[in-house]
Parts: sequence; C-alpha cells; structure tokens
Amino acid sequence: MGFLSVIRRWALRDKMPIREIARRTGLSRNTIKKYLRAGIVEPRFQTPARPSKLGPYAEKLSGWLVTEQRKSRKDRRTAKQMHADLVQLGYDGSYERVAAFVRAWKGDRQRAQQTTDRGTFVPLVFQPGEAFQFDWSEDWAHVGGERIKLQVAHIKLSHSRAFLVRAYLLQTHEMLFDAHWHAFRVFEGVPGRGIYDNMKTAVDRVGVGKKRDVNARFMAMTSHYVFEPDFCNPAAGWEKGQVEKNVRDARHRLWQVMPAFSDIDALNDWLEERCKVLWAETAHGTLSGSIADVWEAEKPALMPLPTAFDGYVEQSKRVSPTCLITFERNRYSVPASFANRPVSLHIYPDRLVIVAEGHVVCAHARIIERSHRQPGRVVYDWRHYLAVVQRKPGALRNGAPFVEMPEAFRQLQGQMLRKPGGDREMVEILSLVLQHDEQAVLCAVEMALEAGVPTKTHVLNLLRRLVDGTPADQPDVTPPEALALRKEPQANVARYDGLRRPLDAGGTRHAS
Repeated sequence: MGFLSVIRRWALRDKMPIREIARRTGLSRNTIKKYLRAGIVEPRFQTPARPSKLGPYAEKLSGWLVTEQRKSRKDRRTAKQMHADLVQLGYDGSYERVAAFVRAWKGDRQRAQQTTDRGTFVPLVFQPGEAFQFDWSEDWAHVGGERIKLQVAHIKLSHSRAFLVRAYLLQTHEMLFDAHWHAFRVFEGVPGRGIYDNMKTAVDRVGVGKKRDVNARFMAMTSHYVFEPDFCNPAAGWEKGQVEKNVRDARHRLWQVMPAFSDIDALNDWLEERCKVLWAETAHGTLSGSIADVWEAEKPALMPLPTAFDGYVEQSKRVSPTCLITFERNRYSVPASFANRPVSLHIYPDRLVIVAEGHVVCAHARIIERSHRQPGRVVYDWRHYLAVVQRKPGALRNGAPFVEMPEAFRQLQGQMLRKPGGDREMVEILSLVLQHDEQAVLCAVEMALEAGVPTKTHVLNLLRRLVDGTPADQPDVTPPEALALRKEPQANVARYDGLRRPLDAGGTRHAS
C-alpha cells in the first residue's frame, strides 16, 4: 500500500509526468495509468517459487510431528530437538525455518480440529517472599538399571521464580512433607503463603467456594513452617500457572537430558544442582537479571528456616506371633518382647520406625515395590529373635532370621552345631551382643576361628580381654604390687655344688 501511495502522491499532488514516474519506479507507463485509474487498491505481485532448504525434509518433519502428537506431552520432543535431528540427517538450514514450519503445522491442525477458545486470564504479580506454588507430576528416569515412573514434586517461588524439582516413588503425605523441607532448605527461607491445587494429601473434602476440609497432618506442617495454605478453585490451574509452566519446561530441561543413576538419592542430588544451574542461566523475564539474581534479592523477605518438620505418618499395628508387622505388602521384624502386642508405626519416606510405650523400639529401611505382581518381602533383624532362641535354642539351626547374621557368626555356628549342646552355647555367644558392642563380639569370634579354637570359653576369654583393653595375643603378666619382690634373686651356681656333696655319717643328703 505504501508503494501505491507514493505513485499517487507524485502524480496527483506533485503533478509529476507519467514518463518521469515510470523512469523512477521502473514500471511501464500503462501499468502506472492502470494503478491511477484503480484508486487505492493494492497491486498484487506474483511471488516467484524459490526452493527451500527445508523442502526435502518437510515430509520427514511432518511425520515426526504426527508421531510426537501421539505421545504424552512430557515425552514430546521440542522444535529445537527436531532441528538437531534434522541436522544429523544433513539439513543445513536455520532453526527459525523449522520453528516456523512447526507453528504452521500446529496451526493447521488446530483449525482442522476446530478447537475452541481456551479462555481469557488475568496476569498475576507477587511481592518478594509472598508466596510459592506447589504441584505434582509424573515422569520417567533410569534408576538402578531400569526405567521407572517417578512422582515429582515441583516447588516454585512466585516472585523470583526460583524452583526445585524432587523425585519420589510415591505421592503420599510423608513424601509431601519431605519435599517442602528440602525446598525451604534450598530457598533458605519460608514464604508467607503456599498455593496448591486440591490434592488428596492436603484436602480431605472440597466444599463450596473456598471452603476446604484440610488434612490434619498437612495443617500441622503449615503451622510448623508458619505459612498459610491457599487452594485453587477446581479446574483452575491458571491460578498457579507458574509451577504449571515449570512442570512443562522441566521435561526438556531436566528429564530428557538426564543420565542414568544408581539410586534415587543420586537422582535428587543431580536435580538440585541442575535447578541451581538453571537459575543462573535463565533470565527472570519480568525483572532485570537472572532468576538467581532476583532470588538473592528476595531472600531477606523470607522467614528464617526453622527446624525440619517431623513429617511422618502414623499407623497402629499389631505384632504377629512371629514378631512381624505388615506394611505395604512387606513384613518387618520387631523385638520378640513385643510379640502379640500393639505398636505404633511411624512412616517416613526412607525408613519405618516402630514406637511402643513412648520409646523407639527399632527402625528399618523402607522398601517400596513398584509392581504389585511381585510377592512381598520379609525384612528380618536376627537380634530381635535372641529372646526366643534363649528359650528354644533348637530354633537356631533353621531359623530364617539367622540366615542374615555376619559371616563369622555363621562359620562359628556351623562348627558348634556339630557337637552336643553346641546350639545352646551358640545362643549364649550371640546373646553377648545384648550386653557388649557387637563389633567387639564379632572380633572375638573371628579371632577364635583364626586360632582354631571355636569354643564358648575361648570366645568369652578373648572378649574379656578386648573389653578390658588388653591385647588378646599378648596377655598381661605384670604381677600386682602385693607380690612384688623385696630382694631380687641372684644367680649362684655354688648352691648346686653343695647338692653334689657326699652323704654324711648318717647317710642323709641335705638340699641346702
């Protein structure tokens, strides 16, 4: 339209001859006359067909886009990743051309599907230290030599947009509490408000409007860290849109580029360090500087970090006659003195603690089975059954808990059970761990095996020397002070000559 306006201005306002206009524009006089007669209609030019570098790869790229649409959103490749794959196939064009092709392809697909308007929203702004947003997602990672599905907690400060991603095997209360502690530890403070959706680990029942029946343990956590929980309206994810975007961005910034890990602790260490690196590399977008810069400015507005919340979930259990309790299809041993009695089970993300009569009875590492098809496992602690085998020493021979004893104890058992009464003596040796340090008892057993004297008496003798601090291979022969010699003996061979004298007149030989 601007080109046509110039021609009209020269002809109508400046009274320039058509010949001069044709000379300046390079158009024919007939064309200029036609434009002047047509009024202000913009002339249309035919665009010549030019070959595109993306042309030979357009069909391949379209096929990739169709395939990606069939995947879940968390597994889809980004346009940058597809551009990198095209470069591997020989494409030497720019990323912008690939991105334009992807946008056009998605636009055509959306118009074909006649998508509806997704609504209109209001931009949100937060003050320093005002709030954080929390959400869960599901992602996959290679841990321990296999690809497993993880429940991922996303926590993001609303002002500075600093975020933490932490992976768990389950989406339960104890995992939720642990994620909050690690987030506040990394953020070095606690904001004044937390924004959540209506997750079951926090809300027992959704009422009318903003009314919620909040879980009691969740409220205990919020009271400990002194922040107010704020729950979104149902199906209103835009109210915590920052963390929703963080869930989407983490798929190509974290999950699609991470290596394999030996265990989930190593994975979470990598995620924490990777998040801090992204803080420094990512611009804030609204404020000047990176996310790390804005976070440094926000820290003074955060409440100082308190002690960690004791984030366990409590369940009542009854110990079986075989000294076991059941949790999540697995069984864990309890000291025999609590058999057939009720106990309290405190459930943590990584361990189980058994409490009775206000005291901790024992603890076990928690086992989380990913597949319900696998049979439940039994976790024994052979020390819990010592009180039983003291009354029933014959149970030591085939007792399942004693299979997990240290190798030295098992070797001693194999030798002592060959002789009569050996099972009772072996029980008495094992019971020593209830009165002495287990490592000292184990050391005494190893020394007895090395000496080739696997007996109860020798083990007790060696243990006593170890407990008293005397080296077992160098016995102390220092006499007590009461037996100290007042006159040291002297070597005198003349005394022996006296013994060699002949008999006296009476035929008697005197020794002195």
